[in-house]
Amino acid sequence: MAFADPHPPVPATPISELDAAIEVLDSKKDAWLAVTINERIKLLEACIAGTAAVAEKWAAAGARIKGLDPNHVLAGEEWLAGIMPTIRNARLLMEALKKNGQPKPTSVRTRSDGRTVARIFPNNMMDRILFSGTFADVWIEKGKPASQGAIYRDGGPKAGRVCLVLGGGNVSSIPAMDALYKLFAENEVVLLKMNPVNEAIGPVLAEAFKALVDGGFLRVVYGGAEVGAHAANHPKVGSLHVTGSDRTYDAIVWGGTEKKKAAIGTSAWRGDGVQNPAKRINEKPFSAELGCVTPVIVVPGPWSDRDIRFQARHVAAMVTHNASFNCNAAKVIVTARGWLQREAFLDAVHAELAKIPARKAYYPGAQDRFKRFLDAYPNAMSLGPKEEGAVPWTVIPDVATEAGGYALTNEAFCGVVAEVTLDVATQTGGMLRERDPGAVSVTAFLEEATKLANERCWGTLSCAGLIHPATEEAHPAALAKAVADLRYGGIGINVWPGVIYGLVSPTWGAYPGHTPEDIQSGTGVVHNAFLFDHPEKSVVRAPFRIRPTPPWFSDHKNLLDLGKKLVAFEAAPSWGKLVSVATAAMKG
Repeated sequence: MAFADPHPPVPATPISELDAAIEVLDSKKDAWLAVTINERIKLLEACIAGTAAVAEKWAAAGARIKGLDPNHVLAGEEWLAGIMPTIRNARLLMEALKKNGQPKPTSVRTRSDGRTVARIFPNNMMDRILFSGTFADVWIEKGKPASQGAIYRDGGPKAGRVCLVLGGGNVSSIPAMDALYKLFAENEVVLLKMNPVNEAIGPVLAEAFKALVDGGFLRVVYGGAEVGAHAANHPKVGSLHVTGSDRTYDAIVWGGTEKKKAAIGTSAWRGDGVQNPAKRINEKPFSAELGCVTPVIVVPGPWSDRDIRFQARHVAAMVTHNASFNCNAAKVIVTARGWLQREAFLDAVHAELAKIPARKAYYPGAQDRFKRFLDAYPNAMSLGPKEEGAVPWTVIPDVATEAGGYALTNEAFCGVVAEVTLDVATQTGGMLRERDPGAVSVTAFLEEATKLANERCWGTLSCAGLIHPATEEAHPAALAKAVADLRYGGIGINVWPGVIYGLVSPTWGAYPGHTPEDIQSGTGVVHNAFLFDHPEKSVVRAPFRIRPTPPWFSDHKNLLDLGKKLVAFEAAPSWGKLVSVATAAMKG
């Protein structure tokens, strides 16, 4: 594939203009609190119409950033990951506001451990048809109520606040949806600083959200670390949100990773046993989504050749979508030694990766990160031809499970995936070794895989599990326990966790509990279209083999047309448009 020329850079916003933008937002922060639900619905309607109107420009700019011809089939990624979820987010927020911020879940149940689980997808007949057999649940933190829409239920804060949103650079819907969440779920006006990687989307986004800009509730600015630091420390900016790297978070909160280590190291214990807090340079409220080393837990079972082929394509897509510049990209494949189809499955994954054309390594630092992984693992296997400007799809076999392993504790954020094999007990006791004829204990494997994911893989944003229906039928309690025990904000069962992001109705963010001293995947959530006040995690389940070809598969043959049809549907759902979407999907 010939990579398209990059988009021209957008000039950095002068500090004087940045200050003026903050002044406008500060003058409107209290007025935003007084905007009624009906007026907010009209603003969201305008955002939907505005985004649909600029969709072609948005998609073209996004494709060029990623080295894609806007007319190439792969440019459908920009429609599906950029424009579609943005419109869907605005529409679902609008529907939530029509229910006074408390839309009714499909069902609510209380588990034996006291946690409440709300089924929020599918929520209507169109959902059921579009995503047949797919279900999404939001789990509520133990001991907390399944309350919704605090700012609409309780009147919200008494004083307004300006939030600086530092937009993610890898997916163009991130800055848009983060801004929508801060405005409509947390009642804060937004200064959105575009990431330099996808800054070309900024002017298009400002045009799409013109109603919010004209009202003085949103401003879009540009630039690098200097602009971001000035805004983060501005006295009239009251809170912060970032989608990106934990290093960015540490730079803002602590002044850098080394300064954080020094500050934490000098914290002293007082005589009353309470530790003095380490010194932060920025103590403003700060929500963040900061990535993850996403594990894919492959549960042993009676997989047919067709099962192996489908799931190999599935895992390859989890690695290669968006050139692997996704915080939810598959980074560790976990299998059981002794599973008779293990080698066939991994060989099939390698074969699928080798088929997928190289993608432009458009995200800064990719080549350096790739080299560090090669240095750490000389046995890494690059699949397919090497091309200038690309990172080849690369697998690292036989990665050790010891704590602190490089591949388990560093997010590659390029086309690298590690393979981990667990030695687990047989159904009759003892440990399985290679080619042992005994049957792998599914219960023992799920226990060990959950422990690996929770204790050895860095981050808590997303993970996936693949389980054959016959295996699940035979071991329902073991799977249920694993899902309950996994400390991740997003769990996909037989589905890539990126779908949790794209559905928008589930929550998206780290598992709760991280501190500024150990932020890992971040704190807080976004999306959360049902506006739950105390979400713990979201779990999405799909059939073991999804039909037709899922739109995130790298070999989808009709992705561009499908993306355009889905954008039109989300902007104004109708049965006629649903038929059009289904027809395009069948051609994949």
